[in-house]
This record gives sequence, structure tokens and C-alpha cells, in this order.
Amino acid sequence: MPRIVQQMKFQPAAPKPKRVAAYARVSSGKESMLHSLSAQVDYYSTYIRHHPGWEYAGVYADEAKTGTKDSRENFLRLIDDCKAGKIDHIITKSISRFARNTVTLLETVRKLKAIGVSVYFEEQNIDTLTADGELMLSILASYAQEESLSASDNQKWRVKRNFEDGKPWRGFMLGYRYDNGKYIIVPEEAEVVRSIFAGYLSGMGFTAIAKTLNSDRILTQQGYSWHTSAIGRILRNAAYTGNLLLQTKFRENHLTKRTLVNRGELPKYHAAETHEPIIDQNTFDAVQAELSRRAEKFAKPQTKNTYPFTGLITCGICGKHYRRKVTATGPVWICSTYNASGKSACASKAVPEDILASTAAEVGNMDEILAITVGANNILTFTLASGLQCVKRWQDRSRAESWTEEMRADAGQKTKERKKRNADR
Repeated sequence: MPRIVQQMKFQPAAPKPKRVAAYARVSSGKESMLHSLSAQVDYYSTYIRHHPGWEYAGVYADEAKTGTKDSRENFLRLIDDCKAGKIDHIITKSISRFARNTVTLLETVRKLKAIGVSVYFEEQNIDTLTADGELMLSILASYAQEESLSASDNQKWRVKRNFEDGKPWRGFMLGYRYDNGKYIIVPEEAEVVRSIFAGYLSGMGFTAIAKTLNSDRILTQQGYSWHTSAIGRILRNAAYTGNLLLQTKFRENHLTKRTLVNRGELPKYHAAETHEPIIDQNTFDAVQAELSRRAEKFAKPQTKNTYPFTGLITCGICGKHYRRKVTATGPVWICSTYNASGKSACASKAVPEDILASTAAEVGNMDEILAITVGANNILTFTLASGLQCVKRWQDRSRAESWTEEMRADAGQKTKERKKRNADR
């Protein structure tokens, strides 16, 4: 019997829609910039939703963050969603919006490319999945990084010229308003400054002065309650005598953006009689002498220990340094704001020292690490001497790992006592 072969026609399956997300960023928190960010979000949302064959996967936006740093919360969330298989394609305005660090940019793009996620840069018309996309991206990213360096150098030049002319970098100071290049006294704030100096000379300490101002419901110039650090800064500020000492601090470089105390690395500038004084010179000198006297009187022996991470770790939420603290479960590194004032003041997390050490070992040698920023969502950003910034996510300890042998023994004893009490009833 002859074999019957019948040709079958199959209907091709409809292609799956491409899941597309957008990334937007502005590097300033000013109102005009935030309006621009809102406009970008609206544009990308509409553009993706109305594009044939695309499925809207969201718009990820960061504000007031710089492209030279990878501590951008929503950028990191975007990358995590790509790794989780939620996104196929990313649209962004330009290379400089994505990052201005060439190494970090290329590493990110290559990692995304390895999992099948492409990035399209609108201004440069570059798609990273095309054959020549990465070559063009490398060239243009280098240009973007040099542009960032050039902008930083121009800013430094302008600040230096202002210092040479006796003009401060910024005019923010309790007791004054900066108007047309001059400090103008604000009478009610000036009285607060005078009361701080008078209180200190009368024998009050930083804490007592801060408590008095807070109990009188007097706020700082920014509208916050007073802390001892603010009192100390005011008492040491020579600008209240009508004179200016300029460039006492400086930025390390355009990548780390760390603010350092000027200990002779750069010239300082002294400008005399630049504005009306709030505190006379004799009173200011008397306060400085009293500060020195109390410092010597209450000075403790220098037994402070230093550790490999001392001075390296900064909180990405409040900007304060992390310090080492020994807890029942072992040493941790904790934000000084959180440690002093709790979660309401800074929602950062303490990082166990062993986890910090193991994560740093994955990045490189300690000698190569210039700075570490602890961000939200367990993100650690390492800035290396080479200029590379490496982002790592650390895992919280499980409850079992957090318990010491003493804690387990104590819990076991309490359980036995509770069972005995229940049996005796």
C-alpha cells in the first residue's frame, strides 16, 4: 500500500513583546532639574507604551546624584531587575546620564549584554547589541569622563579665583545672608550666635548650649534641632569676627568627591575686614583659649585603635562616617548618625566586619581601596586607586549565624526555666 505523505501548514507563533525600560537622571535637586526629570519620565512612559512590539517595563529615575558614582538607588534597582529577567532592552538619553566613568560603564554594559539585555543611547544613536556599538561606546564614554574632569577643573579654577579675590565658596552661615558678594547681618540670627559665644564663656559646654537652644525652640538656619557639632563649628568660625579664612577644605578629585581638610596640600587665603563682625576679636580669642584649655583638661590618653577600614567608610544616606562598634554578635561598622540618634535620623544599616572584610577581598587589596560608600539595599560602592568604582551587594546574616554560643546558652536556660514554671502551676 503506497505511503501517504501530507504536507502540514503551521501557523508561526506570535513573537513575544520586548520588555523595555528607560533610565533617567538629573544631577541636581533644583526645582528646574526636577521638572526636567518629571518630563523625561512622562516622555519615556508614553514612548514605550505606544511603540509596537514593546511591553512597558517601567521608568527608573534618580535625582541629585552624579554619574561618576554608582550609589544611585534606582539605577541599581534597574540592573537587579535586568538580572532577574524582567527587562530585555533599556533606553536612556545619553552616555553621560548612564555614567561618566568609562570602566564602570563598559563593565555594566558588558554584563547586561551577557544576559541578553541591550542599551540604547538616544543622543549618540548607539545600540550595545550591534557589532560596532561597543567600540563607539568606549570612545564616547572616554570623552564623557574627560568632560567630567574638565568641568571639575573649571569649577576649581573659578573657586580659586574667588578665594584670591576674598570671596567665599558659599554664603551659607548662621547670622548672615550672602547678597551681591557680601555678608549682610540677620539681626535675630546674630543674637543666637552671640548667645552661643556668651554661654560658652560663662562655663556652659556644647551639650548644655544645644539643649538650651532646643528647649527655647530655636532652630538652626536649616530648620533643624541643635547638636553639639554645630555648636563647635560656630565657636571655631573666625568669619564671625569680620574676617575670612578660605580654602580650609577641598575635594579630593572628580571621582570620589571626598571633602578633605586642607593640611597644607593647597594654599589658604586670609581676607581681612570683608564684612561686619558679629563677635569682636577679643571675645573670639577668649573662646579659642577656653576651647584649648578644656581640651587639655579633659584630654584622654591616646589609646584609640585604628583598623583597616578606619576613615574609609561613608554613609550613602546621611554622608557621615562609619565607625567600628563591638556588639554581642561581634564587631560591626555603623553610621555615626544612626549610632547616636537611631533609625529616625538615618535609615542606614550596620555592616558586620567579617562580611565587610570578605566583600573587600573580592574587590582587591586594601591598599587599592580609597573609599567605601554604604548605600541603601545592602549596596557597597568601592572606589579604587585606579579610578574604578566597584559595586557589591552584601547579604544579611541569618538569625542562626547572628547568635553566639553564650546567647544560645542563655536562651536555652530561659526556656528551661519557663517550662519549669509552667509545670509547677
